[in-house]
Amino acid sequence: MSKAQVIHQLGAPDVMQWQDWPVPDPAAGEVRLRHTAVGVNFADTYHRGGISHPWPVPACPVVIGFEGVGIVQGVGAGVTQFKTGDRVAYGIPPLGSYSEQRNYPADKLLHLPPGLAERDVAALLMKGMTAHYLLHRTYPVQPGDTILVHAAAGGMGLILCQWAKALGATIVGTVSTEEKAELARAAGCDYPVVRSREDFVAKVREVTDGEGAAVVYEAIGKETLQRSLDSLRPMGMCAAYGHVSGPPDPIDVIQDLGRRGSLFITRPAIMHYVAKRADLERTAGALFKAIGDGILDANIHHEFALKDAVRAHQALASGATQGAMVLLP
Repeated sequence: MSKAQVIHQLGAPDVMQWQDWPVPDPAAGEVRLRHTAVGVNFADTYHRGGISHPWPVPACPVVIGFEGVGIVQGVGAGVTQFKTGDRVAYGIPPLGSYSEQRNYPADKLLHLPPGLAERDVAALLMKGMTAHYLLHRTYPVQPGDTILVHAAAGGMGLILCQWAKALGATIVGTVSTEEKAELARAAGCDYPVVRSREDFVAKVREVTDGEGAAVVYEAIGKETLQRSLDSLRPMGMCAAYGHVSGPPDPIDVIQDLGRRGSLFITRPAIMHYVAKRADLERTAGALFKAIGDGILDANIHHEFALKDAVRAHQALASGATQGAMVLLP
C-alpha cells in the first residue's frame, strides 16, 4: 500500500496525516508513477488551508501538491508516449504529489531529459516554467531593461534573477533581510533592497535616472502593489503573479493606470500559458535547456522527508526559508 500526506479537514500544517493511500490501476490516458522527489510551492499552503488559488481543491480527503518527478510504473489504455521505467516530471495539477505513488494524466506529463537531477527538476519545474513565461511572454525582457523582482531570495525570485541576468537585464530585487540580500546578489540581482531599511521605489528611480522600471514582477500583493506601480516607467508592465501578503487593494484601472503613465497590469497564471500541449512542451523545453546550460541553479536550501511534510509547511509559515524546498519519498 502506498502512503501519502492525506488531508481530511483543511487547515493548519498539522492537518496533513501520513497514512495509507490506495492507488488504483491507471485509467485510460493516465500514467502511474512512483515519486523520487516532490516540489514544494507556496500555493500548497493555500490549498492546504482551503484557498482554491490558483487551482481548485478537491473535496476531502485530499492529497495536495502539483509538482513532482518520478519513474513510470505502468500506463493506462491509449498511452503511447510513455512506458514503464521512463523518468518523468510534472508541474501543474491535478493535485496529489504529496504521495509515494499516484496516477497522472499523460497529456500533462513530461519526459525528463538525461543528465538532469531529479531533485533539481522537482525544485525548479513549476517555478521555472512560471519564470519562463513571465520573462519571455508576459513581458519579453530585453538587454538593458531595468526590472524589479519582489521576494528576490525566494524560490521564484532566485530563478527570475538568474534568468533575467542571462537576458541582459539590470535587476533591482526586494528582500526581507541582509542575509537574503546576499543570496539574491549571488543569483544576479544587481541591487538587493532590504524593504524594512530602504525604499525600493527610490532605488529603482536612482538606478534608472528617474525613468522607472520596464516591468515589476509582483509576488507580494497587498503590502507592495501600489508602490510597485509607482516604480514603473511610462507604459511599464506590472505582472502581479502572486500575493503572499494578501490580496491587494482595488485599482481604478481606467483612471489610475492612466494617471501613473499609461501603465499595464496583468494577473498571469501558468495554467493559461501552458494550456496547449505545444506550449507546455516549449516552455518546459526552454527550462530544461536553461538548467542544462548552467543558467539556472535549483538553489535547494531545504529538504524534508515526504513523511515530514508538516514540518516543511511549518518552516514555510515561519517566513525564514530561503530558496527552494523539496520533499523526498
